[in-house]
Amino acid sequence: MADQYQFIDMTASGPGIVTAAFSNQVAYCTASDAPGTARIVGALRDLLVRGEAGELLDRTRNWSGPPLADALPLRIAGGIHALHLAGKEPELAAIYADQPGIDDAAIVLDAIRRHEPALLPWLDGPPQTNEAGRSANFIAAMLWLADQGLPPRFECLEIGSSAGINLMIDRYAYDLGGVQVGPADPAMSFVPEWKGAPPPMRAIEIAGLKGCDVAPVDLTDPEQALRLRAYIWPEHTVRFQRMDAAVAAAQARAPDLVKMNAADFIEAELAKPQAAGTTRIVMHSIVWQYVPADQQARVTAAIEAAGQRAAADRPLAWVALEANRVVHYHELRVRYWPGGGAETMLASAHAHGAWIDWQI
Repeated sequence: MADQYQFIDMTASGPGIVTAAFSNQVAYCTASDAPGTARIVGALRDLLVRGEAGELLDRTRNWSGPPLADALPLRIAGGIHALHLAGKEPELAAIYADQPGIDDAAIVLDAIRRHEPALLPWLDGPPQTNEAGRSANFIAAMLWLADQGLPPRFECLEIGSSAGINLMIDRYAYDLGGVQVGPADPAMSFVPEWKGAPPPMRAIEIAGLKGCDVAPVDLTDPEQALRLRAYIWPEHTVRFQRMDAAVAAAQARAPDLVKMNAADFIEAELAKPQAAGTTRIVMHSIVWQYVPADQQARVTAAIEAAGQRAAADRPLAWVALEANRVVHYHELRVRYWPGGGAETMLASAHAHGAWIDWQI
């Protein structure tokens, strides 16, 4: 029987929650066309359940924090994938290729026993899942905001920027349901499968891009770039091509990325003067669940306070692409001021940009 997603408080903790977190990740990977990664996570879950000893498995089994919010399964899965990428555990290839008739748990356990010192540091921080394909949602939201009458010149502030790949969206080209956006010589091009009516056809300009992360990744550092690649599910080969293109773009001109938490960054940036004729956007993708609750409250309060100060020639928008864990896809939601700040769902979307289902 296939693993079923359980709806559990993201802040819950305890041994039973650890097991549920791994089972949930199996279900999520399966639903996201990553069967090999699902098998790796399932093997780890089975090792935990049957009580296999060792420092890595013991630390995981006795995890003191909330394993769902901490994305605990993906921390270890990233380390296992790094071994595969480095060619240090050839037997893992059969699992990632989704070959039948092999003992996944035995292969993963052997890998852990041989490389435990190298795997342990992967438990120390959350996964970095920077994905350029998500930027198509940000561009679609800007087209829609321009169609609502907001100035089509955008100053973008991103939280949870990781390596800053989505802070280079002005260098990418997009075909969104036939609507073309971007430079003639892009660093990357995106043509997501488009469902529904096309977005508004508007001329937009990106005036600024700045982001923050609590643990920013330097794409120009080969070791850090390799770590980022390890968090890409190997089934999604196009994402590795995008990562190579992002590395080249960052080497040409680094994104504007600072080491700060989300609340400090947004409070500081929204306090700065805003140019007339510019729409300021706070944006994020697949990051809100990792932001501590107190910081979520501060970010929300800062945005809503700035929204009350917004004017027609200096508007503010909040664009979020975040997971709907009921249906295993993501939703693009927007609020803007002046205009009341009511939330509008623009689209549902694939986590890595494969498709966008426009709802407006």
